[in-house]
Order: sequence, then structure tokens, then C-alpha cells
Amino acid sequence: MTSAITAAAAGAWKLGDLTVNRMGFGAMRLTGSAAFDLGTPSDRERSIRVLRRAIELGVNHIDTAAFYFSSLRSANELINSALAPYPDDLVIATKVGPGRDPSGEWLPWATPKQLRGQVEENLRQLGRDHLDLVNLRLYGPGPIHEHFGALAELRDAGLIRHLGISNAKPERLAEAQAIAPVVCVQNRYGIDAGREDDEFLRACGEQGVAFVPFFAIAGAGREKGATGTETEEILAIARAHGATGAQIRLAWTLQGGPHVLAIPGTGNPDHLAENVAAGALRLSADELARIESLRGE
Repeated sequence: MTSAITAAAAGAWKLGDLTVNRMGFGAMRLTGSAAFDLGTPSDRERSIRVLRRAIELGVNHIDTAAFYFSSLRSANELINSALAPYPDDLVIATKVGPGRDPSGEWLPWATPKQLRGQVEENLRQLGRDHLDLVNLRLYGPGPIHEHFGALAELRDAGLIRHLGISNAKPERLAEAQAIAPVVCVQNRYGIDAGREDDEFLRACGEQGVAFVPFFAIAGAGREKGATGTETEEILAIARAHGATGAQIRLAWTLQGGPHVLAIPGTGNPDHLAENVAAGALRLSADELARIESLRGE
């Protein structure tokens, strides 16, 4: 599959009043060879080329966070340097809730008051006067009304356009929706992630809420990336399409429903083109059934 294929091949979806191509881009891997690795900064110019090439290929949905940084590299700063002034149709989504201090130490769950500082930090780094979409990345099983309410207040003040939630269960979506509109749910989901969120994915579609899987390619590799190994069944399907295993994983993800958005991340220009091209793949019912047989509970 060639780089001539653009992100529009995957179709489009609306995040509130913002239309995005369903094939997006995740910025986490722009900062280094491994996510959150403070000792291995990425090649700055290559990361900037990747971002600019993503826009050329029709990507208009970028997922980022202020806590995506490594030694010398910040995903938000790279996005700002590469793409500002931003295209009118570009939607930049970010996440708050967790945070990291300059040494890289994690703050797993900000207080409601600290969320404003995290929003303002994203605004500063991105060079924006508002954020298109802010996902509250949930931590722990407790109620979220104070945290989501704080973001709803920032939305009312014009600092945020739309809200979403991440790492969420169905009951958390209902809790958030009682406070303010929710345009997306961002959860770990993929062939290797089990079936726990299958019903949640379907329910989101019924409500018009986008479902945005992360680690769709990396699977069990999570932040460290794909393991480099692939099942023979997926490789056989890939060969039939002249594709890679990663492309089959993305195609399977997108066929979960018209409301499913993909945000694969990479710092490699060739992988970027392959990821975008996967949006043109259509798997047959037989191929989907064969992949379904690989999934755990």
C-alpha cells in the first residue's frame, strides 16, 4: 500500500462540531525511542518532518499531552514548531489528569484545582488561545464529578472547546455526561486487549460518542511500542492484502464502527505513510472472523 493514500480513505467523524478524518496521529512517540525515556531524545528534524508529512497526508486529528516529553523533546513543542500557524481544520486533542515534573516523576492524579494549570500549560506549549479537545485521563475507581466539573468550567470560560474522558468505564461516561457533553472516550483497545470494552465501544456508537483506541498496534508492548513479533494468522491476512501486520491491526480497529478513530503514533516517516494507508484497507467477514478467534476474554 502506498503513501499516495491519504487519511480521508478511512472516512470522517464529528467530534462535536469538528469534523476529523478517522485516521489520526498520536504524538507520544515523537519525543524519543521509547515513551517517556528521558535519556534518549528523538531526532528533532525528523519528528518535525513526520508531523508536516502527516498534515500533507490528510491527518487532521492529532493526540498529544503536556506529559509527553523526553530529554530535550516535548511533543507539544514539536507540534507548535512544525505546524503553527495551524491549519483551520486541524483538531489537536490533549489529556490532563496525570502530570510529570521536570525530572520526569509522575503525578498520577491532579487535584481539580491543578487541572487548570495543566490546561494552561498545554495552551502555552501549543501556542493556542483555546484547546480543541481535552480528555480527562482517569485514575482509580473514585467519582470524577469534581475533576470533570473543573474542566466543564474551563469549557464554559472558552479555554476548551470539547471534552472527553480516557481510561474510562461506562459508569464514568454517564457521570461525566451528567455534567457536560462528552464527545469521545479514549481507551486501550486492540486485538490483544481482550473483549472487556466491546460492549462499551458499541454503546458509544449508539450515543454518537467517538471511541478512540490507544495501543491498537503496540498491544501488550504498550508505551514501549510493538514487540516486533506477529501471529501467523495476522501475517497471512497481511500477505493477502500486500500489507503489514500493523496495517491489519489498524484496519481491524477502524472496522469496529464508523465512530472509531485511530491515533497510531510513530517517529518514522515510512511507518507514518503505512499507518495512513491502512485506512483504505477493508477486511472481509472471513478475515474479521479469523482475527476474532485470536482475541482473549
